[in-house]
Amino acid sequence: MDERDPGLFGPASVTWQTHSDPAMWIAGIRALYLQALHPRAVRGVMQNSDFREDTWGRLLRTARFVATVTYGTTPAAEEAGARIRGIHRRLKATDPGTGERYGVDEPELLLWVHCAEIDSYLDVTRRSGLPLDGAAADRYVAEQRHSARLVGLDPADVPATTAELAAYFTRVLPDLACGPEAREVDDFLRRPPVPGPLTPARAVLWSRVASLAYDALPHFAHVAYGRPAPAPEAVDRRLRIAGNLLRLIPSTVRWQLPPKHILRAVARLGPGTRPDPYSPRRRPAILERPGGEKRSDGGDSGPWPTPG
Repeated sequence: MDERDPGLFGPASVTWQTHSDPAMWIAGIRALYLQALHPRAVRGVMQNSDFREDTWGRLLRTARFVATVTYGTTPAAEEAGARIRGIHRRLKATDPGTGERYGVDEPELLLWVHCAEIDSYLDVTRRSGLPLDGAAADRYVAEQRHSARLVGLDPADVPATTAELAAYFTRVLPDLACGPEAREVDDFLRRPPVPGPLTPARAVLWSRVASLAYDALPHFAHVAYGRPAPAPEAVDRRLRIAGNLLRLIPSTVRWQLPPKHILRAVARLGPGTRPDPYSPRRRPAILERPGGEKRSDGGDSGPWPTPG
């Protein structure tokens, strides 16, 4: 294996920078709230897992997958994708109203999960202060077609710009609803089970983070759940405060959390590849090749853009 393998994205990508930001923790919870509003998609989760008993494990596995795909080597990312596709191929769900049996790997369901994640990651990190201009945001959405391919989607069918992402949500809106499974997810996220000694921490920390993640949802999600949210401007202020507080934790401390994907990536590729989204700089991209400014799969081998 090439020890200098930058992986699917590489240090010059927007993804490499964005996914290092601690606001991703809030974004991940927002993604769960949003994903639960697609009845067929959330039913596939609830019918094939002990969501309440293994929610923390599920969250950690999702975080591990995102980190591996972002900062791991190309073989590691491809292996993680193959593992996910293999699991999904074996899983079925049943529509309680019609009795229909369907696979959880239906393209429309995979696309919903993907778009809900990408929208959440981009929306929360930008609103909390990550300096991404419109061009960089579009580039991020395009780069994420790599992740879409890994879970079994055709990149050509996946939004490649923020405008296409917004159009997708408009198109899928009639399919969304807050069913019983979504209510169960909502109940868990508001009051997750924790050991007795951690109950005060849940009240002080988790409840505030989960509330902020909910408030950061788009308006149509608030309507579906039936709980109002503060004005977007107020949510933006809270997201910036939360983001700034989280960023006070030194990155060298944050990145020590297992399995240390970022630290391992920097050790593999050199100290100059350390994610630093708040000090973007022009530099040659590891993936740059003569005449190779763009890759047909949606990746972009240009340098990390200076935000506007």
